[in-house]
Amino acid sequence: MPTKTATRRSLARSPAPAAAAVASTPAKAKSAAHDAPVRSLAVRAASKKAGRVTRDPEQTRQRILIAAQAEFARVGLGGARVDRIAQEAGANKRMLYYYFGNKDDLFLAVLEYTYEHIRTAEKGLHLDEVEPAEAVRRLVAFTWNYYLDYPQFLNLLNSENLHQARHLKNSGKVRSMHSPFISMIGQILERGARDGTFRKGVDPIQLYVSIAGLSYFYLGNNYTLSAIFGRDLKAPKAKAERLAHMTEMVLDYLTHLPA
Repeated sequence: MPTKTATRRSLARSPAPAAAAVASTPAKAKSAAHDAPVRSLAVRAASKKAGRVTRDPEQTRQRILIAAQAEFARVGLGGARVDRIAQEAGANKRMLYYYFGNKDDLFLAVLEYTYEHIRTAEKGLHLDEVEPAEAVRRLVAFTWNYYLDYPQFLNLLNSENLHQARHLKNSGKVRSMHSPFISMIGQILERGARDGTFRKGVDPIQLYVSIAGLSYFYLGNNYTLSAIFGRDLKAPKAKAERLAHMTEMVLDYLTHLPA
């Protein structure tokens, strides 16, 4: 029969129980493409603690991208540290450099990954299957809600703009994924012009820049605008009013036919 001392030693050598999986149920269903880049830090931490960090090359690359996206969005390109990215991804710097090269190369990969996410999510709107006015209404709402749901997207754009887009200028991938998106907007405008609901000759790039800018400026300057005007512009009522205002502005422009 084992002594109490032997029993205590045996318990000390026993492995700790695996960490429980962390899961959350979203308030509304989202597509898999919409959720892909956003993984809970708690889930990844629990997986690493339980010893489930995979050695699969593609999954390792994905973890590095996700960790890098969070790091670059939080502190920008200049403030980001490869050590922190590797640690959060459950990888090491050697693996990071093997998959992505240097920090600038990794930043470009994150930008491409981020743009691919929003463009993929937009395809899920099926704007070519609805009337032109409804398609524009959905695009305005999607852009607004996407910026609200993924503030890291705006942070990454701000960081790249500080560097005068020197990374994106080297990306044929980003340009190629935007061509069909602009073409889709152009087709919506053409359908609206043919049936007489939209004015003719609207530049699809100008229209999209306007839609994005209406949301981008409001959210990117929300703290200063709220302080200047003495109004909480991120309150639910204020956000609902903003979306309605933007939608009305865009549709009024498109449907106001020149004499």
